[in-house]
Amino acid sequence: MEQTYFRRGFGLRGHIEGALVADYHSDLVDRVRAQGYVLTVGDLTFKLAGEFGFCYGVDRAVEYAYETRTKFPDRRVFLVGEIIHNPHVNSKLQAMGVEFLLRPDDGEFDFGTVTAADVVILPAFGVTVKDFERLRAIGCVLVDTTCGSVLNVWKRVDSYAKDGFTAVIHGKYHHEETKATASQVTKYAGGRYLVVRDMAEAHLLVGRIHLRNGRVRDAVDALKISLWSAETAEAHLVLAKAYVQEKEPQTARAEAERALVLDPASPDAKRLLEQLK
Repeated sequence: MEQTYFRRGFGLRGHIEGALVADYHSDLVDRVRAQGYVLTVGDLTFKLAGEFGFCYGVDRAVEYAYETRTKFPDRRVFLVGEIIHNPHVNSKLQAMGVEFLLRPDDGEFDFGTVTAADVVILPAFGVTVKDFERLRAIGCVLVDTTCGSVLNVWKRVDSYAKDGFTAVIHGKYHHEETKATASQVTKYAGGRYLVVRDMAEAHLLVGRIHLRNGRVRDAVDALKISLWSAETAEAHLVLAKAYVQEKEPQTARAEAERALVLDPASPDAKRLLEQLK
């Protein structure tokens, strides 16, 4: 029976090394490195990071993608999303005949054209549990380039869900890596997660947790930090509720009014203002 799942490449580095060097080697970068990572041209000075380049996981993913095209020259090769978010890398893969499967906004990947005779590459940031299962059901060859560091995060999220905890994930909720990471909780009934994008959302979450557990003063402190990071109607509204518990109705009203300015359609802000009359 043909093997249909690969995670460790095909041992073809010697066959693709020339292509990788040709596509990604830069004489200019070599020149800047040779000059102590600094290049001065006229009045301009360019400084190159000492660790400039792809991380290990991306290097590995790109290498496996090239090996896949070499290993299966006569098969259709698809890539779920992008191997990494780099236009140069993606254009090179397209030139090699790799077809990209892109997710529509707020939709699902369309695997309708993929058959058991095809090869599908999974990107460095992985795919959701559901998408992985859909592809396995098709019976196509899967080349999984998911980064080992990403897999380590998945294991943590998996363990939290298994033990009944909510996983808090830092990222953009619409990003494929975030979707794939969050999907690990779906392996367990009642698995839960929250995605926070930045410090403002993180402190808003902390404020909500404190308020829910009766630590009102701690909630106020966290919500103020959230508002210093980024002003949002939601943070003002939660802060207003905290001041209600602190028995500071005037301050609560001011916060609720500010929330309504930022979000004029907010029913919660309108309801709270009515209660504070």
